Amino acid sequence: MGKKKTDRIIFENVTVLDAGAKGVSVAKAPEGQVIFIPNVVPGDVVDVQTFKKRKSYFEGKAIKFHSFSENRIEPVCEHFGACGGCKWQNMKYEQQLFYKNNEVFNNLKRIGKIDLPDFEPILGSEKQLFYRNKMEFGFSDTRWLTESQIQSSEENLSKKNALGFHVPKMWDKILDIDKCWLQEDPSNDIRNSIKEFADKNGMTFFNARNHEGLLRTLMIRTASTGEIMVLIQFFEDDKANRELMMDFIHEKFPQITSLQYVINSKANDTLYDQDIKLYKGRDYILEEMEGLKFSINAKSFYQTNSDQAYELYKITREFAGLTGNEVVYDLYTGTGTIAQFVSKKAKKVIGVEAVPEAIADAKENAKRNEITNCEFYVGDMKNVFNDDFIAKHGKPDVIITDPPRDGMHKDVVEMLLKTGAPKIVYVSCNSATQARDLALMDEMYKVTRVRPVDMFPQTHHVENVVLLELR
Repeated sequence: MGKKKTDRIIFENVTVLDAGAKGVSVAKAPEGQVIFIPNVVPGDVVDVQTFKKRKSYFEGKAIKFHSFSENRIEPVCEHFGACGGCKWQNMKYEQQLFYKNNEVFNNLKRIGKIDLPDFEPILGSEKQLFYRNKMEFGFSDTRWLTESQIQSSEENLSKKNALGFHVPKMWDKILDIDKCWLQEDPSNDIRNSIKEFADKNGMTFFNARNHEGLLRTLMIRTASTGEIMVLIQFFEDDKANRELMMDFIHEKFPQITSLQYVINSKANDTLYDQDIKLYKGRDYILEEMEGLKFSINAKSFYQTNSDQAYELYKITREFAGLTGNEVVYDLYTGTGTIAQFVSKKAKKVIGVEAVPEAIADAKENAKRNEITNCEFYVGDMKNVFNDDFIAKHGKPDVIITDPPRDGMHKDVVEMLLKTGAPKIVYVSCNSATQARDLALMDEMYKVTRVRPVDMFPQTHHVENVVLLELR
């Protein structure tokens, strides 16, 4: 049974009150229901037209502005509003930090219901633009047109191909991007040159509904060392056109360190089960941090803001308070970056991760960095992290845990409590699930330090670091 259509309602002179979840802002209807509104800033006064109604809330859009918030700024990106990537680009950066800090505090207080120390100041990003080291773009043979493009007499509606980002909530729609402000040059030049060359040579762009077309996705990774990785995902196995494109990229951008491709004819774009082919260069790029070098391949997870990753790791190490005598467990270690970053101040570091390729990278990086006091193990955390594991590697003095957005499995939390480690440093990209886990540990552990870190300016996302000490 389909959803019942609702009549659209217009609320006039509504004051935007707060920044809400997922980058949208919050207002109140006359009868008290919450209204979620995108592309507005707290303090704006607007007329809102609703397009969705539920029992306790509406979703709508601003159709008229009566006055603007003092915290509003002009977005630098021409694609703001149509692209869902930088939803807070119309808000002053200091206000972005204010709302991120509030989100962390409210989650820990309301969900965790625990006693909290005074928060240490949220660490803002020195770069608010061009800070990402990884971008992924989609090809489409039916580009998404905004209302202004449709109405513009200067828009060439016959140009159907797009290379850019998925339109929010539309899995098969791609917004063509001219300039993205998230990744430093030559990212924009690489993307635009690839699109122009493909158009010029009649290469087909992917159609997500019909599952046809040559060009599917483009990934560009950069590193603070200046190294660059480019990976083209082809849907069809067309050797002549594939080599034509790859040779063009290599000749046009000789500074590319790693040029790779994959032929992916399955239903989704994920690379993790794909056979990636090296075309030119080497199959990884190198990131550097405090003299340590980390290889990043096409499938590697690495924090996508290199500068802030360094700050995040420094805070993590500071919270751990290592003296050189501690046994440290690094749970959800990924490619072992945190483990190796803290290793010079620890006696031994044990890293655990579920992804075999990540552990292979961690071991290779430790070898490259001549680190001998780190050991890495692969397996599902709730199965690997058990009594036998503790008996084999020794009771930890400090546990660092950096789980995915879903937080830790309850069995992992139970094992954390069982170890009774004097300190736990909990790094999280989702303070709501972090709060849930902290509540489970509250009887044994007291939260003594909290510091949010902004990894993603212009968005609502925020990392948080918490120090727990045994009561």
